[in-house]
Amino acid sequence: MRYTISVALASLLAGPALAEVPRVVTDLPPVHSLVAQVMGDLGEPDLLLGQGADPHSFQLRPSQARALANADLVVWIGPEMTRWLERALEGRKGEELRLMQVEGTHLQDFGEGAAHDHAEDAHDHADEGHDHAGEGHDHADEGHDHAGEGHDHADESHDHADEGHDHGEHEGHSHTGLDPHAWLDPENAQLWLAAVARELGHLDPGNTATYTANAEAARAALAELDRETAARLEQAQNQPFYVFHDAYGYFAGHYGLTVQGSVSAGDAAAPGAAHLADLRAEMAGTPRCIFPEAQHDAKLASQIAQETGAKAGPALDPSGSTLEPGPQLYANLIRGLADGILSCVAP
Repeated sequence: MRYTISVALASLLAGPALAEVPRVVTDLPPVHSLVAQVMGDLGEPDLLLGQGADPHSFQLRPSQARALANADLVVWIGPEMTRWLERALEGRKGEELRLMQVEGTHLQDFGEGAAHDHAEDAHDHADEGHDHAGEGHDHADEGHDHAGEGHDHADESHDHADEGHDHGEHEGHSHTGLDPHAWLDPENAQLWLAAVARELGHLDPGNTATYTANAEAARAALAELDRETAARLEQAQNQPFYVFHDAYGYFAGHYGLTVQGSVSAGDAAAPGAAHLADLRAEMAGTPRCIFPEAQHDAKLASQIAQETGAKAGPALDPSGSTLEPGPQLYANLIRGLADGILSCVAP
């Protein structure tokens, strides 16, 4: 006997399971990796900046603009990193999770590469001026932004643009003031996993337990990776080095490393002649390492190394732009940075 199920009935039966899983869009590969770990087998987030993309000069394709418009949730670092995405999100329905505004996130200004204590961190921008407890939004203290409810954090009292934090330069972020590369601190990443799970559970209550379990498993794995990386990098402490641009303060501070200086202050701006002259004079005769960077020409770093007697290390990739996207990317990013640094500075 043959049984026939109508298309309408099949759609009705399949619909609820699919409809429950939120449509999620993420900005950078490390963010995509963290969200993918929390979603697990339930779904896969979209990634705007795939392999080889540069957040400073990125332009949305029409299909990506549609994905943003239709997303139930956008998880991104925040306008401090990608100002262009803030403009793209204006007027959309759906919700946002700005990770730099998640309560408890360790934030620091450029140049603050010293080791820090998360438990006693007094420089926590995430807790400054963002207390929405009296506004009735349970998720507001987690960086949660109801796009349709007028909560534009860029216009609130904690406006970094008014504090000398000009993030509009080069259509990306300025390399003065607040440093947006906060994903390079693994303790921030562990904190964000829980925030993503809470947000997904809010949108999809039926799968709350799964999101929570996935986030906890990912957090435990990341904590173990963090311990292993810290032990490996002990030999790189007290070994100052130079980088292509000032993006490694969180990583250096977390692991007790010393970034002595950078070739470029900003991703999209060529270094000035005066800065390069000062850098060459500072490095002359000093057996330091200098690291080029993925997505940038390595010739300048190699030239400086030859002229000053420094050792040129491998290209570092702070945003994971050369790595295969997916749940494993964040761990590979942290390991890759540690491997690259150790290959040059380890005694």
